[in-house]
Amino acid sequence: MTSSFNIHDATGYEQLMGRWSQILAPLFIDFAGLAAGERILDVGCGNGSLTFALVRATDLSEIAAIDYSPVFVEEAIRRNTDPRVKIRQADACALPFKGGTFDRALALLVLHFVPEADKAVAEMRRVVRPGGVVAAAVWDHLGGMPAMRMMVDTVAALSEAGRQLRSRYCFQPMMQPGEMKRTFVEQGLMDVTQTQLMIRMDYKSFDDYWAPIAAGEGPLGKYVARLDAAERARTDAAVRDAYQSGRPDGPRSFANVAWACRGIVA
Repeated sequence: MTSSFNIHDATGYEQLMGRWSQILAPLFIDFAGLAAGERILDVGCGNGSLTFALVRATDLSEIAAIDYSPVFVEEAIRRNTDPRVKIRQADACALPFKGGTFDRALALLVLHFVPEADKAVAEMRRVVRPGGVVAAAVWDHLGGMPAMRMMVDTVAALSEAGRQLRSRYCFQPMMQPGEMKRTFVEQGLMDVTQTQLMIRMDYKSFDDYWAPIAAGEGPLGKYVARLDAAERARTDAAVRDAYQSGRPDGPRSFANVAWACRGIVA
């Protein structure tokens, strides 16, 4: 396995995370940089949040996008209307491109789901020309994602399985301060810089927040899907209580932070 992300349905993913990726993508592009006429690789394109933001950003000559999940690849291809965009299924740790093919290789909200993330960074460096850019961003699950911490902290209070979920979720690859920057340096990238990107996740109601997780999407959904009926009902009620926090159901807004890192190919 070269991805630990759990995906069943592209529509469910869009409600879980795709809508937020679309908001984060322009901030990430500004950090990574772009120039007209460049050839760009989107590693782990998902439904195409970054891919199609790149289409709108500037006049690029080519955008290649890959993802490990056939569900994501099929959906991104379905959505694509731009002939410059080429989407295919591939492994981030074994990119199917010759060395020096691209001006930039970008990975938005991907590396923390790649068990051997250092290999993915090495591959991104390999396929970018000298002087080109490798950039990536991942959520800060431990300290910068309260919307999802709300759920994992709640289930951690309910059971040992929930505590194990929290430990896994909060310490995925590349998420700790400085970790991604160190990996970029270790893989031979130069002038490495790291920053934080923040967006807000605005939910209409508890159901808007909970529906994709309850349907089994993502790592949190995978945990919920394995619960028996009694524990599932207990979890649903406890997370609803955490979301509502003693007030009527309705809109809630959460600030969420991603680590972003950028380096130059020597």
